[in-house]
Amino acid sequence: MAIMSDRWIREKALNENMIEPFVDAQRREGTISYGVSSYGYDARVSDEFKIFTNVDSAVVDPKDFSSDSFVDRQGDVCVIPPNSFALARTVEYFRIPENVLVVCMGKSTYARCGIIVNVTPLEPGWEGHVTLEFSNTTPLPAKIYANEGACQFLFFEGNEPCEVSYAARSGKYMGQRGVTLPKL
Repeated sequence: MAIMSDRWIREKALNENMIEPFVDAQRREGTISYGVSSYGYDARVSDEFKIFTNVDSAVVDPKDFSSDSFVDRQGDVCVIPPNSFALARTVEYFRIPENVLVVCMGKSTYARCGIIVNVTPLEPGWEGHVTLEFSNTTPLPAKIYANEGACQFLFFEGNEPCEVSYAARSGKYMGQRGVTLPKL
């Protein structure tokens, strides 16, 4: 299994629509960087946010998650309350080849501010907008900037095709658009 380079990412994005829209260089001008990098792709966060709130003293249950636990916001900036989190999505829509696994790492700019970005791996054959989770680990409100870099995706090509891809098993998050809440 090898990590894939900027050349490979560019080829797959431009010829196979692996990433749409695709930014073919690192953009930094006054923003948190995004676009293709040496061995990855820095994706942007969209302007759609679901901010966690516990006004009803609900229990967080992954088997019965209530959308009432979120407040929807749209805008250039999302403010996450102290010790809370928000869900968002990538601007980019991803189509992962059936012999590739994608791992996500948070941006150092956010990490150095106590903001953790969490994403599960993008499995072979999966496609959709990626739902991002931003955890504010600080005792202060924290800002997330829409349409700027949020995390870096690293592409690993397998040594052989997998037996069953995410698409073949009709995974529950296949083709998701927008911010997607947990499903059972």
